[in-house]
Amino acid sequence: MEVKSTYKYARISPKKARDVARAIQGMPVSDALDALAYTPRKAAELIGKTLKSAVANAENNHELIADDLTIKEATVGDGPTFKRFKPRARGSAGAIRKRTSHLYIILTDEEEIPEPRERSSKPKKRTVKTSKKSAPQAKETPKEEAPKEEVAKDNAELELGKVYESAPDKVDDLKVISGVGPALEEKLHGFGIYTYEQIANWNDENIAAFDQLLSFKGRIERDNWLTQAKDLMNSTDADAASE
Repeated sequence: MEVKSTYKYARISPKKARDVARAIQGMPVSDALDALAYTPRKAAELIGKTLKSAVANAENNHELIADDLTIKEATVGDGPTFKRFKPRARGSAGAIRKRTSHLYIILTDEEEIPEPRERSSKPKKRTVKTSKKSAPQAKETPKEEAPKEEVAKDNAELELGKVYESAPDKVDDLKVISGVGPALEEKLHGFGIYTYEQIANWNDENIAAFDQLLSFKGRIERDNWLTQAKDLMNSTDADAASE
């Protein structure tokens, strides 16, 4: 499935933005966000906003996982040009052109199949090999699959912090946190996370555990889930106290 995002009338020239767009084309979303975050250019900031918008569309509208997405296309189109003038010598005027761009990003979760190579016209040299009697091969024994109990133990060994076995009386709306959509909220409920207080009290081990379970690769720290959860928890406590 393909997901599109568009940024119209960006105040940057297409020539400057195309260099950054070519650099992230074909990259996974997580790697592209890291590359844009450490690129000291205005185009990187504008393209990063467009990429985050495309990821949000994929998660909230199509219920796709961000880490399974790759950038299929990242193109820059020409926008309208603002014409300004600067006074010059002998009563003349020098033209100033302020160019704009249209940014287009297309994400996909499909794996690209490599195209078959064309056969070369040059004939290949043939080599004659002498056949040797091969020793009888031993029959391969089918590999035994790990029991489900061991998989459950591996998940239990992860430090998840405070979790609930069932939904408590007070359940917070986790979709208020930026980067959390309906599909991701259901996954967090499946791991026993229902309130802002649980997320606000995560330590480094808990963050690493949820990065591994949800395949986030540092997204929790990048979107500042802990600070958002603390602010939301304080605001709900203040509302409850005023009532």
